[in-house]
Amino acid sequence: MIKDDIRAIIVDDEEGARESLSILLEKYVKGVKVVAKSDSIASAMEKIRRYSPDLVFLDIEMPFGTGFELLERMKPIDFNIIFITAYDHYALKAIKFSALDYLLKPVDIDELTRAIDKHRKGNKDQSSENYQNLIDNEQLEGNQKKIGIADTSGIDFVKIQNIIRCESDGNYTKIYLTNGKKILASKTLGEFESMLDGDGFYRIHRSHLINLLHLKKYHKGEHSYVELSDGTKADVSRRKKSGFVEAIEELNSGH
Repeated sequence: MIKDDIRAIIVDDEEGARESLSILLEKYVKGVKVVAKSDSIASAMEKIRRYSPDLVFLDIEMPFGTGFELLERMKPIDFNIIFITAYDHYALKAIKFSALDYLLKPVDIDELTRAIDKHRKGNKDQSSENYQNLIDNEQLEGNQKKIGIADTSGIDFVKIQNIIRCESDGNYTKIYLTNGKKILASKTLGEFESMLDGDGFYRIHRSHLINLLHLKKYHKGEHSYVELSDGTKADVSRRKKSGFVEAIEELNSGH
């Protein structure tokens, strides 16, 4: 094993999934040494302590506990994690909120390679903060949760309730906060729309996603627009109008 090899552990309750990932790593990714495999959280904890890995591939949905529980029980976390999951909206959203790495089953070779490259360049202190945010969010509800917003300098963790609006800027998104700060995030507006689905946000225009908590006034008419708590005005597109009115009515009814 060369000095720069990444010591990895694979945690998945399905034997086929463990073997498949191990083969992909051996065949297509240089510099990764799988030092152990586990089929449960209890086994993973024992092997992590024994082998001190650099990286853990962690399945989320397992019979006797979730991958998230391992984070709770292994604090402090001195290794990086790449989550592995079949598509699950709740689990995936939790991971995205914390700006953590994940791979969807079946694992794609190109995505696996990119995830490993990101790990090599990663900041372990930053990762620790991301994991803590995930743990904290598991104990919070709704707008109290924090979302990790990546920009060119790092990751800002902000409460959902402190986001006033998101505005499209090509492949980037401008995030406007209650303290007057603006973050240029390295994700598209569509990605934020998907991530914040169900958290009181509404896409009123192809360029604008707003937090309904900060809606001050809706101006009806041929040219509809909204006023937000920071004094911003934003257009409501014609095709979004009826859905937006329904969202406001739901908000007012408390549903």
